[in-house]
Amino acid sequence: MRHHFARMITISTAGRTARRAVLSLALLGAAGCITPRQQATIAQELSDAADEIGGLKSDVAQLQSDVDSLKLVVAHQDTLIRRIAAVNGVPIQ
Repeated sequence: MRHHFARMITISTAGRTARRAVLSLALLGAAGCITPRQQATIAQELSDAADEIGGLKSDVAQLQSDVDSLKLVVAHQDTLIRRIAAVNGVPIQ
């Protein structure tokens, strides 16, 4: 699993890429006509933004999997603690 700072960098990069894409589209609307080079730049920026979004979706899926796994571990430990307490006559509230 990547370090939490790596996620911050990914999110920051995705934000910058998205801002660039939005800025490019705003400039496109203001300029009216654009050159093929500008079209290629915009297409590349949109592609980069889509890639970053895909990476973020993957990160979120991994985090959800980690949380689900931890829930199972906690439930197992809770069961063990309750059994140990019951054997020793310790009331648990």
